[in-house]
Amino acid sequence: MRSNLFPKSLLAAALGGVVVLAGFGAQNATAGQPSMANTATASNAMEARFLEMADLFSQSCAPDVSNGVDGVASASVADTTGTEPTPDSTLPVLVDPVPLTATEECVAQRHSLRIGKAFSGTDTATYEQLRRKLTSLNYPAARIHRMPDFAGEPVARLDLRVGAEHVALQVTDIDSGVMVEAFGAPEGVSVTEVRLAPQLDAPSS
Repeated sequence: MRSNLFPKSLLAAALGGVVVLAGFGAQNATAGQPSMANTATASNAMEARFLEMADLFSQSCAPDVSNGVDGVASASVADTTGTEPTPDSTLPVLVDPVPLTATEECVAQRHSLRIGKAFSGTDTATYEQLRRKLTSLNYPAARIHRMPDFAGEPVARLDLRVGAEHVALQVTDIDSGVMVEAFGAPEGVSVTEVRLAPQLDAPSS
């Protein structure tokens, strides 16, 4: 019966190599994990900031404190919806918007005014620039959806729904700012699948 015996020095060296290699492999296996964890943490932090902002808007628009806003909030959905993806779009824009409540209209208006002010005097010529600007305003990337360009200008939709709310916005780049349009997105439907009534002219303000 023959056994494979190695001198202790060789055995120690061999085992040491295994340990080193194992450690090196473990490092390689986990090298990508911190960045993924950091990305998830950043996304969660941005979502938390958005939810905090959304909660503040909802509280300020509650019926008992929004008497001065109800007149604006009662505008029809047709008046607040507008520019559309180009007719040859391959996106499944199939679902009609739902009416927004007075409180939701108020919330949508606050987001619209905030975004309009932030974009005033700027020209976001590409979707990437539009998206980057929106994320800088604490709108999570996961809530920003690309739409087909309108007259050569980038268009994005924002899913602002929280809980049972239906608030969504369409943001279209214009010469020195953006045009923001509010609409109601049905529950369980992507904001990209909502059909909006065409609006030929950009609003004057």
